[in-house]
Order: sequence, then C-alpha cells, then structure tokens
Amino acid sequence: MKAFRYYGGSNMKLEDITEPVPSAKEVKIKIKWCGICGSDVHEYNAGPFMVPVSAPHPLTKKVAPITGGHEFSGDVTEVGSDVKGVAVGDRVCVRPTIPCYQCDFCKKGMHIQCSMLATIGGAADGGFAEYVVVLEDNVYKLADDMTYEMGTFAEPLACGIHAVRRGRMQPGSDVVVIGGGPVGLLTMQAAIACGAARVIVVEMIPQRIELAKKVGASLVINPNEGNPGKLISKMTGGKRADVVFECAGSPQAMTSAAMICAKGGTIVEVGVMTEPCNFSFFNLFAREQTITTSQGYLGDEYATAISYLATGRVKCDPLISSKINLNDIMQKGILELIGENRFKQCKILVSPE
Repeated sequence: MKAFRYYGGSNMKLEDITEPVPSAKEVKIKIKWCGICGSDVHEYNAGPFMVPVSAPHPLTKKVAPITGGHEFSGDVTEVGSDVKGVAVGDRVCVRPTIPCYQCDFCKKGMHIQCSMLATIGGAADGGFAEYVVVLEDNVYKLADDMTYEMGTFAEPLACGIHAVRRGRMQPGSDVVVIGGGPVGLLTMQAAIACGAARVIVVEMIPQRIELAKKVGASLVINPNEGNPGKLISKMTGGKRADVVFECAGSPQAMTSAAMICAKGGTIVEVGVMTEPCNFSFFNLFAREQTITTSQGYLGDEYATAISYLATGRVKCDPLISSKINLNDIMQKGILELIGENRFKQCKILVSPE
C-alpha cells in the first residue's frame, strides 16, 4: 500500500509498504480522509519534533520511518481478537494521543502530559496511507449524520474545546480570538458553543477574515485598520475581553492579547510560539490578568468535539480549502502550506482513494 513516511525533518517520502495487520487489541482502518496539520508542516520545516529518529519511542517502540497524519477518519475493515467495542464496517475517527495510563500525570487524569506520551502520526503510523492499525482505545465512532470529512476535524476541534476549558470561560463572556487559522476558527466556534456572548476575531488575511464571518464571528477586526484594544474597549463599555485566545503563535499577537484583555481577564496561549516574546509583566500584574496555556486535549474533549460536529454546533466544511490525493501530498499539500499561497489555504484534506 502507499504511505507518506517521515524519516526526519524534510526527509519525507511517499512509498509502497506492506499493508498492516492488527494485533489482538488493534483495529484496522481503511482511510477515507486525513487532514494536514500545522504540526506536519513544522515537522518538515524544523523537525524532527514528534518523530523518533535516533532511538525507538519508549511507549510504541517505533522509530523512523513512520507514516504521518493524525487527523483522519475511515472504515473499520478488521479487528483483533480482544477488541470488543468496535466492529467491521464501523465508520470511525481516531484520537491520536497514546498515553501510558501509568505515570503520575495519567493517574491525575492529565493524559496530555503523560511522561511517555506518544502520538499516532508521530511515534506510531498514522493516516497518510491507505490503511492504518491503531489501538481500540483510540477509536471513536462517527455519528450517523457525520461525513468522513467532518471526522477529520474532531482532533483540531478538541484542541479548541480544551482551550475554552483551560481559560475557564463562563457563559455570557466577551471573547477575542487572535488568529483566524484552522485552530483559531475552531476555538472561536467552541467558545460560541460553550455560551460566549460575543466572539471577536483579530485577523488581517482577507480570506481568513471572510471565513471567520462565515462561521459565526460576531465581528472581525483587521489590526491594519485600527487598534484592536481600543476598538474592543469601545464595544464593551471600556471593559475589553473576558478571555483572549492567542492562536497566532507570535510575540506581536501576545502583546496585543494583553492590551485586549480586561482587568482580571484571562489570556490563553494556544498558538505554537517558537521564538522569545518581550512581554510586559508589569501591565499583567497591575491589571491582575492571568496567562495560561493550552496544548492538546483530553479524551472527553475529543468525544465532545464529535458531538459538536454531529449536531452542527461547529461548522467545518467552510474551512476545507482543498481536497487532494495522497499521490500529491508533498507538492499540493506540505509545500503548498509553506509557499506563497499558504494564506489562501485553511485546511487541506488528503485521500488515498
């Protein structure tokens, strides 16, 4: 079968490999669609990050080359002898996190902080292939009225739901999301689904401004056309935002978040910031603001994401900017997302069919 495999950094290859066979506790899935995530692009640009290259991962015992892709859905074609809750023919999506369930963090329910955390598509073969085998623990059934495409959004939406929880957002809150990429727009919709009164998006890319409006933003502010802090202050009677989700991953966005956030409000760092940030903690102190971070999600949040997608509380179809074949994943997928047209793309889905 065909699989797009990570050897480390920009060394990625589409090649023919042996079709996998499930062990006793595993489920074999025929892939329908798999989304390309920003982490896949980071792996190409500056990796390896998630892919074990020099030594096998302590939990999965796997080492590069490893098949990428962690946002996927498909049909169950075979189950291992010990699998009880999943059957051949089930339409499913997959939670890619593999915790050990034994360390102190796992015992506290902090599975995303597992001491040996592995991920499908990172330390275990993922969905950029025709077939994949995964543990039954990672498999979630799609609701009857969900499409396979919708199933690929359960994982990034779970990240947004986790961010809302980490920000302790209360119903009726005024919320701002900085950055209108896939995670930003899903976090925005998660906040609305959880009862935010208004959700304002700060974004400067025209295509993303229109997307934000289409999927429910109360207002979109282009920072090139006005100071977001002053505009939001005017809208809220001087209060500003109760919760600010920084989803752009830039020092400039973090500085802006502090000016947008209300006194006593919370800033949630969701974007992946890989460079130092010169941040005024005096202003944070004077306003008694809180900064927290959000990375990943928990299993119940993944299940909640499926529910939000199934009931239409979160819309993902407008976020799909391209659908491509697995044969074209490098040229029309990875390279497209780092090229000059990258801001015209939101979410690219890949199919082996």
